[in-house]
Amino acid sequence: MFKPRTLLCSLSLFCSFGISAQQKTHQTLKQPVDYVNPYIGNISHLLVPTYPTVHLPNSMLRVYPERADFTGNQMSGLPVMITSHRGSSAFNLSPYQGEEAHLNSVINYGYDNETIKPYFYEVDLDDQGIHVTFAPSHQSAVYQLDFPDKTKPAYLVLNSQNGEMTVNENTISGFQLLDNHTKVYLFMETDLKPSSGGILAGNQISTTLKLASGKDASVALKYSAGTSQINIRYGISFISIEQAKNNLKREIKTYNVAETADAGRKIWNNTLGKIAVDGDNENQKTVFYTSLYRTYERMICISEDGRYFSAFDGKIHEDGGMPFYTDDWIWDTYRATHPLRAIIEPEMETNMINSFIRMAGQMKEFWMPTFPEVTGDSRRMNSNHGVATIIDAYNKGLRGFDLEKAYNACKNAITEKTLAPWSGKKAGALDDFYKKNGYIPALAPGEQETIPEVHSWEKRQPVAVTLGTVYDEWCLSKIAKILGKEEDAKYFAERSLNYHKVFNAETKFFHPKDKDGKFIEPFDYRFSGGIGAREAYDENNGWVYRWDVQHNIADLVQMMGGKDAFVDELERMFNTPLGMGRPDFHKIFGDHTGIVGQYSMGNEPSMHIPYLYNYGGQPWRTQKRVRSLLNEWFRNDLMGIPGDEDGGGLTSFVVFSSLGFYPETPGLPMYVIGAPMFRSAKIDIGHGKTFEVLCHNYAPENKYIQSAKLNGKIWNKSWFSHQELMQGGKMEFVMGKQPNKQWASGKDAVPPSFTMPN
Repeated sequence: MFKPRTLLCSLSLFCSFGISAQQKTHQTLKQPVDYVNPYIGNISHLLVPTYPTVHLPNSMLRVYPERADFTGNQMSGLPVMITSHRGSSAFNLSPYQGEEAHLNSVINYGYDNETIKPYFYEVDLDDQGIHVTFAPSHQSAVYQLDFPDKTKPAYLVLNSQNGEMTVNENTISGFQLLDNHTKVYLFMETDLKPSSGGILAGNQISTTLKLASGKDASVALKYSAGTSQINIRYGISFISIEQAKNNLKREIKTYNVAETADAGRKIWNNTLGKIAVDGDNENQKTVFYTSLYRTYERMICISEDGRYFSAFDGKIHEDGGMPFYTDDWIWDTYRATHPLRAIIEPEMETNMINSFIRMAGQMKEFWMPTFPEVTGDSRRMNSNHGVATIIDAYNKGLRGFDLEKAYNACKNAITEKTLAPWSGKKAGALDDFYKKNGYIPALAPGEQETIPEVHSWEKRQPVAVTLGTVYDEWCLSKIAKILGKEEDAKYFAERSLNYHKVFNAETKFFHPKDKDGKFIEPFDYRFSGGIGAREAYDENNGWVYRWDVQHNIADLVQMMGGKDAFVDELERMFNTPLGMGRPDFHKIFGDHTGIVGQYSMGNEPSMHIPYLYNYGGQPWRTQKRVRSLLNEWFRNDLMGIPGDEDGGGLTSFVVFSSLGFYPETPGLPMYVIGAPMFRSAKIDIGHGKTFEVLCHNYAPENKYIQSAKLNGKIWNKSWFSHQELMQGGKMEFVMGKQPNKQWASGKDAVPPSFTMPN
C-alpha cells in the first residue's frame, strides 16, 4: 500500500513484471493496469478528446503524443512534459537521421506501431525508421532511440517554445517560460557523447553560439554515422535547472527504459488495485480501470525535495513535509473526483485541500481558488465550488486541515470576489444585486452589457450562477455550523433557498429573470440563451439546469408537484427530442453531447440527474437509466467518452456508477444507490479494511436490484452513509433482469436532503 507522499515524491521502485514478461503475465493473471486502454475517447464526439497520457499517478511529469487526436496523420516531435491538463508539451524532442540541412526546431513524423500504457510508450517514426521507447518516473523520464541507417549521422534537436537552451557535451539544459512568469526547467543527458553540438540556427548547428533564447529556442546534438542507439534521461523542475538535475538523479539511476517501466507498472498496479472488480464482461473491466486511471491524472504533486514553486505568489516555498498539489478544474471535479479520493486516497485528498488553503494565502486576496493550475488560478467557469470539496471532505472524516482558514477563504471568494463567470475581479454592482435580491439578473434579448466584471464571451450565466452559488452558500452554512458561527450558518442556509427566486412555477423550470423581477420572454428551454445558453445557463440548456439543486432535492420534488410528477418530468427530459437537426443544435451547444432526449451525458452538470429517480421513490428507473448510459456512452473504443473528460470529471461518474452508488450531494456524507456493474467490487478503504459490493444472481444483463443487505441486515433504502462504507463490510444485492418496483420505494427509503440549522 503506497501512501501519497511515498507514491508521488519517493525514489523509483522496482518490480518483477518486466515489459518482456508482459505476454506471459497476460496469459496467467491479468492485473488492473493491464485493463487500462489510454486510447478510449481519443476521437472526440465534438470538442476535446481524451489524450493517451503516460504518467505515474498524480505525478508532475506527464506526456502524450503531440497530435490533435488519434486521427492525426503526423505527430510533432516527441513530448517531454505536459504542464497542464490538455495542454501542449513544454519542450520538444526531435530525433533525426539524414542531412543536416533538413533539421528543424520541431520535426513532424509519420508514425506507426504505437503502444501506450500508463507507464510506457513505444512508436515507430516510420518516415525515419527510428524506433522509440519511453518510460516516466514522477519528475524524470527515459527515452531509448534506435536508428536504422548506420551510414548516416544521427541528430537530436531539443526545442523550447519560449525560453533558453544551452549545450555542454552530452547534456542539455534550459527552461521554457509559461504564463504568469512561471518557468519549467529541464536537465537532459545522453549516454553517448555527440561528435558536435550547439545552437540550432536556421537549419545549421552553430558550435560558436552558446545560448539559444526566445521563441523556438533550439539546440542540437550530432552523432557520427554508425550510431545505432541513443539513450536519453532527463529531469524536470519548476524551481531550477539544478533541481531538475537533482530530481533525475534521485529517481532514475539508469538509461534502461524497461527497468523504469517496471517500476511504474508496479506503482500503477498498487494504485488501481485499491478497487478490485470481478465480472464476466472484459470490456466493462477495461472501461472501469481506464476510468479509474483517468482520475489519477490530476491534481499533480509539484513538491521537489521538500520545496515547491507556487505561481500563486511567484515564490519558492518549503512544503513542511506536506506535498503541494495543483492543476485542478474544481467546477468539474468537485462532483465525483474529489469524493472518490475521499474514499480511496484520503491522505492525498487532505493534502490537496491543504494546497487549496495555501494557494488562498499566497494570492493577493485570500480567496479559495476555482481553477488552480501550474501557472496560478485561472478563475474559469462559474461558482466557487472549492467550498464543496471542503465540507464534503470534513463531513467524511478528513481532519488534517484548518477548517477555519478554509471557511474564511471560501467565504471571501463567494462574498468578496465577483460572481461573474471567468473573472477574478472584486465584487461589483452585479454582486450587490445578488446579495440584495437573491439572484443574478438576466439581460433582455439585445440589451447591452454594462457590468465591467462580465466576460464578453462567457456572459452572465444568470441561472447557472444563481443555482451554483446557492449550493455554495449551503456548503458555507454547513461549515459555519460546525465552527459554531451560528449567525453565518443561519444566514447562508436561508440564502441557499434562493433558487426559488428563479423558479417559474408555471413551467416548473429555472428561468432567467430580469432586474425588475420579470421572467425573460419569449424563452425556449431547449434553445434560448445564445451560444452555450450563456445568457441564461452555461454550456447546457434549461432542461439540464432544471435539476441543479444538489443540496435540496427533496424541495425540488415538491416544486415539481410531488414524487410522481417529479419522475414524469425526468422521463419527459429523456423523451423530448432536440427540436432541430444536430448540426444546428451543436452550433449552439458544443458541450451538450452524449445526448438522450434533452439530457447530456457528456457534461458534468448532468451526472447526478440519473440518480434523481431515487428521490421520487422509483429507484428501479435509476438502475435502468444508469446502466443504459454506461453502456451507450462509455465504451472500450476510440469514441468511448461522450464529452470533455476533464481529468476525471466524467470518468469518476463511471467509477462510482460501476460500483453501484454515487455521491449525489457533495457535502452530505452519503451515497445514492444505482446499478452495480460487477459480480463483486472490493474497495480498499485503508487500515486493513475493505468495503465489498457483492451481486448475487449476477449476470451482465441483470441490472435491477431485487433486494439488498448491508452487513447481513435487510436494506430497503436507496442510499447508505459514508460512515457505513468506511466501517467496512459488505453490501449485498440480489439482481434480476426485470425490475422490483417495490424495493426501496417507500417514504423512508428516500435519500436525505437539506435541513435548516437549529
